[in-house]
Amino acid sequence: MKLPPFQDLLDSDGPAVHGYLVALLGPDDGADCFQDTMVAALGSYPGLRDASNLRSWLFTIAHHRAVDRFRSEGRSVTVADLPERVAAPVDADPELWKAVAKLPPKQRAAVVMRYLADMPYADIGEIVGCSEAAARQNVRAALANLREVLDR
Repeated sequence: MKLPPFQDLLDSDGPAVHGYLVALLGPDDGADCFQDTMVAALGSYPGLRDASNLRSWLFTIAHHRAVDRFRSEGRSVTVADLPERVAAPVDADPELWKAVAKLPPKQRAAVVMRYLADMPYADIGEIVGCSEAAARQNVRAALANLREVLDR
């Protein structure tokens, strides 16, 4: 399968990857991690053999780079521990985003990927290392928790 030009991939999926990383790491670390992600992706792009899900491939690199960022700060983390520092997107409701920041880690990661990055459940599961059903359950539980907190 022929790969599209990397710039096309960057144009189509770059904003979502950037938003995901900013949501996980904050505006400064998110922007730095985005650059690291794109440099790593560009370096391995010519060797890809399957172009069927490039968006998920980019998000997987971004997710691993975010984990690396936490580890470089001297913290021992697991995938479930990753999204502890959440920064609101520019146009987000501050109360909603405070509630998202308080979600359990897997729920937080799943809901950010699903609604900020518009990722399908299968891809979310693949990226965070769980089944599609578990990813769906994490999003459902996150939404239930958010409704409970915001309805108070």
